[in-house]
Amino acid sequence: MLIHVLYDDNKYDYVKGFQLDRLLEVKKVQKFKRSTGWVTVGVDPLRWRKSPNYHGVERRAA
Repeated sequence: MLIHVLYDDNKYDYVKGFQLDRLLEVKKVQKFKRSTGWVTVGVDPLRWRKSPNYHGVERRAA
């Protein structure tokens, strides 16, 4: 599935999920679109695949 993104240089693109994760890590994306609408990085809550502060069982991998 492709995700619509707005880069820091105000250009739009479509990327795959794993690419979005990497772009978020290196802070190259201003916004991306979810089914519920646009998410603004740094304003709206984001979900991360693995949180370094979480020490419980990883249920998504099961």
